Amino acid sequence: MRRNNRRQFEEEKETNKIVLISFSVLVIAILAFVITFVLYRNYLNKQIDLAKRNTSITELEKWKEENSYQASSSMGKTVNEMQETTNEMVNETVEKVAINTSNMQKESVNTQTEVQTAQPQTPSVQEEKVPDPTFIKPVEGEIVVAFAKDTLVYSNTLQEWVTHQGIDIKADKTTIVKAAEEGTVKSIKNDPRYGISVVIEHGSGYSTIYANLLTAEFVKEGEKVKKGQTIGTVGNTATFEIAEDPHLHFEITKEGEYVDPNLYF
Repeated sequence: MRRNNRRQFEEEKETNKIVLISFSVLVIAILAFVITFVLYRNYLNKQIDLAKRNTSITELEKWKEENSYQASSSMGKTVNEMQETTNEMVNETVEKVAINTSNMQKESVNTQTEVQTAQPQTPSVQEEKVPDPTFIKPVEGEIVVAFAKDTLVYSNTLQEWVTHQGIDIKADKTTIVKAAEEGTVKSIKNDPRYGISVVIEHGSGYSTIYANLLTAEFVKEGEKVKKGQTIGTVGNTATFEIAEDPHLHFEITKEGEYVDPNLYF
């Protein structure tokens, strides 16, 4: 029994081996066929392309031979036409240049005549530059609070650090206040911060402000004043500086900007 089974097993094994070999041969044959087919197809495509290329070259040479004569004739005609056109353009240009030259000569003669007959113009008068005004101190005394536009000074009245757009010149009450420079009185008013104040306009955009006055009855608005002329008296009417001793609060502005009066005395 065992011998029969072993024999049957050997037969099946031999049969499977034959089948595997047959399948392998079949696969190899198919691959060889495919490769051969691809190579043959590429060969045929190359032959076809070569044939097309030869045909195109032959047709091109025939076309050149057929049209060479026509092209030569056309080129000859074109050259002749261009020469004729060029001659016409040259003749027209010469005529235009001659006409323009004649007109220019006529215009030159007319211009020379106009220049000869024209009246000499009176030279324009240059505007005289107005010098900046020079200022004097409106009262003599010690400067107790300096100009502080970009820094801070301590205010005894407000009990805080503040800016100061002018200078405070210490002086007794009723001390005469003089105009620092000649000008025109722009305004006289009782300012809620700086008390009785007088504003005088000067040249070159300058103005002077006299504040904390006791009185300003010596001048009136619109009046022209001279340098050193009395415009008021020192007082203590500025509410923002009421805690300070009697003094003149004095400011100078240029084009509306506050400047340090110490730089102009």
